[in-house]
Amino acid sequence: MKVWQKSMDLADLVFEYSKGLPVNEKYNLIDQINRCSVSVPSNIAEGTGKRTSLHFAEFLSTPISSLYKLETQLLNCERRTYGSKELLKQLLELISEIQKMLFNFREYILTDAKITSI
Repeated sequence: MKVWQKSMDLADLVFEYSKGLPVNEKYNLIDQINRCSVSVPSNIAEGTGKRTSLHFAEFLSTPISSLYKLETQLLNCERRTYGSKELLKQLLELISEIQKMLFNFREYILTDAKITSI
């Protein structure tokens, strides 16, 4: 899936970005940012193994939430002038792209299954 591949690319980029963060953030922001980034493709993958479209759509809600959490943490880094500004910009753009892809994919699944809400 293209959205899964993009989210794997996001995780790679996040790990690269986090190398430039202050060492004193190792168990705070760095840990949170890295875990959030890995959560996105992991939950997409886990969702593909679910038996119904409804369960799959529910699992797509989790990476969407993780992306919002990751975005917030990166904005906290920006406020503190941590890390590479160039990488941060790329990350925020990629997050936005993946969020749109997941929202659209989730709606497609729900519509295709004729499920109006979860």
